[in-house]
Amino acid sequence: MRTYTICGSMRFALEMKEIAFQLETQRGYNILQCVYCDGRPSDEEVKRLEAAHYRKIDLSDGIYVVNIGGYIGDSVRNEIEYAERNGKEIIYHCETH
Repeated sequence: MRTYTICGSMRFALEMKEIAFQLETQRGYNILQCVYCDGRPSDEEVKRLEAAHYRKIDLSDGIYVVNIGGYIGDSVRNEIEYAERNGKEIIYHCETH
């Protein structure tokens, strides 16, 4: 079973949850997701969440980038670069809005 960390803008949190469900149930992937929260996390919480997310990438075979409407923000771009530097497979899920 391949393990992927799902990456994408938090503006697409609902879509990422749905895609993660499909990947696990239909393709048999093990998906590591980001933490979704209501409200705005503090700067310290953001740092912890980012560190945890990069650790998930380390534990994964690759990342699954959710790209909706061509939007990839700076954080996701940094995650893609990190995955590339560490020899991880990168899969793009592209949708138009």
